[in-house]
Order: sequence, then C-alpha cells, then structure tokens
Amino acid sequence: MGNRGPTLEDVAREAGVSRATVSRVVNGVRNVAPDIQEAVRAAVARTGYAPNQAARSLVTRRTGAVALVLSATGGSFTARLFSDPFFGRVVDGVLPVLRERAVQPVLLVAESEPARLQLVEYLRRGGADGAVVVPLDEEDPLPGMLEAAGLPVVLFGRPPAGVDCGWVDLDNGAGARLAAEHLWAAGRRRPAVVAAPESAPAARERLDGFTAALAARGVDRVPVERGRFTEESGRDAMARLLDRHPDVDAVFAANDLMARGACRLLAERGVAVPGGVAVVGFDDSVAARDTAPPLTTVRQPVEEMAATLAGLLLAQLDAGTPGTGSKVFEPVLVVRESA
Repeated sequence: MGNRGPTLEDVAREAGVSRATVSRVVNGVRNVAPDIQEAVRAAVARTGYAPNQAARSLVTRRTGAVALVLSATGGSFTARLFSDPFFGRVVDGVLPVLRERAVQPVLLVAESEPARLQLVEYLRRGGADGAVVVPLDEEDPLPGMLEAAGLPVVLFGRPPAGVDCGWVDLDNGAGARLAAEHLWAAGRRRPAVVAAPESAPAARERLDGFTAALAARGVDRVPVERGRFTEESGRDAMARLLDRHPDVDAVFAANDLMARGACRLLAERGVAVPGGVAVVGFDDSVAARDTAPPLTTVRQPVEEMAATLAGLLLAQLDAGTPGTGSKVFEPVLVVRESA
C-alpha cells in the first residue's frame, strides 16, 4: 500500500468481498449478513482503514452527529445546567447508544428566540442529522419549530399539543401518588409540597398526583410553595412553609435538590428528619444519596429513558423519515432514611 492510506479496495481484498459490500458495512446499511459484517469489520481493523467522513457525508447525506439540545424559554438557566444532576444523567444515557453507532453528540443550548432560530437553521443546513431535545418549559416552541422544518427530533417529555414527534416520559402522576401513599402509611396527616415551577413540563402531573392521592383519603387542602429545581429554592420554599404552616409533618419535593434544600432548612430550624418532618424527593439522583439523612425518593430512570430516546432518533435516521415512537416509564419508590 506504500505511503497511501488503506482504501475500500484494500479492505475488500482482505475480507474477500466486493467493494460495494464493504461500502454498505462502513456506511451502516443493514442488509448485509452478520457474518459478512464481522469479516469486513475485522478487515477494517487489520488494514487500519479510516472512512473519509466528508466523502461519506456526500453519499449518505449524514453528518454522523446529532444535536443534544437543552432548551428553555425563561431566560438563562446556566446555574441549573451545572448544578442539577439530571442533565448529566441524560448525557450518560445518550452517549453509549451514539458511540455504538459511531455518532458524535453536539451539545447546544437554546435559551432565547434568536438562539432557537439559529439552532433550527444550523440543523437545516446539515450541522447535525437530528436532535434530542430536553425542554425545560411546557410550552417551549422549539419542538414545533423543528417538526415544522421537517427535521428528525425526539423529546425528553411529552410534546406540546399539536406537535408530532418521538418522545419518552415518566408517569409522573403515578410517582407522586407513590410518595403520597408512603407518607400516609407512615401516619403523616399534614403534608405539604415544594412544587416545581408552573411552566416545567412535569410540574402539574407531580403536584396533581400527590394532591389527588391525599384527596382520596380526605385531605382537602395541601399547602404548596414553589421552587426552581435548585437546592437554595427548596430551602427557601421550606422556610415559607414552616412560617405559614408550622404544624406540617411531611414534605414532598418535586426533585431531589429541592428536597435536600428542605432538609437543610429543617436542620437549621432544629426540626428532626424524619422525626419532626418526613421528606420525600423525586428523581433518585446522586443528591438523594448525599443528603443528610439520605432521601426517600421516587426513582426516575433517566439514563434508561435517555438511551431509549437516542435509539428512537437513530431509528428515524435509519428510516430516512421523522417518526413518532414513544415510551412511558414507570416510577419506583426508593425508601431511605428521610421518610
């Protein structure tokens, strides 16, 4: 082979197959027998062949990259992006699925109307083959913009009304009911909620699921204070709850960081957890295990959900058309020391 790099023809000779067969395997076409695919991959490894990405893109019209998009309509969310374990868990779930197919993720943030327009144009021009979108607001217009542009898109959470695309979600109402039932069974009769922002996609389901489960047991009024998914906002919400409802004996927080903030405030006020006030979080993130005491929480299998989401997008790209596959995951209550 002299000083030139190995070519498709070199791989074909090494594998004992045609150049066209090698091309199909290298480009991920799936109508090749498994044993032949294995022979070609082994020949690629022996020859050291590296596909020319630019040339392959001209043939397949694929960039070999997908956008992982964090989107919000309420202005900057940088503080939450770097403090909330949720986003890292999404990345942990997506990456192995993409790596298996040699697809690279491109992290993008859309926090304003100009940023959303720029992102759509970036994808329309072929910056990436499709988008995995994590919307932070229920009425985020980005999914509809991407769908209207005919771009492959999948969402973490149910899409807004009128938007047809792939998605995964948790049964958030069922998770909140698990929390309410656990607290009721523990004898807690004066519960309160540190709820998510009203605009958050899962906020209504988690609050409604909790209050409905208690209403069925005769509790007609549950005090509610809202946080912003951060530890400090959970602490502040807990302070307001105690000031306004000093007889509260349990708190359900819409995520683990806010639950940890609630535990902090209770410790500052000299209220034992769970002796004085029981606390239940939501997500089962690393924050749940690091809280003192460790949090009882509703597990959301974020990594598995994100992996499924990446698989839905890759299936769309393989099919060559946008799709609408979806999956709803079931929550599990993880009982620790806080309740």
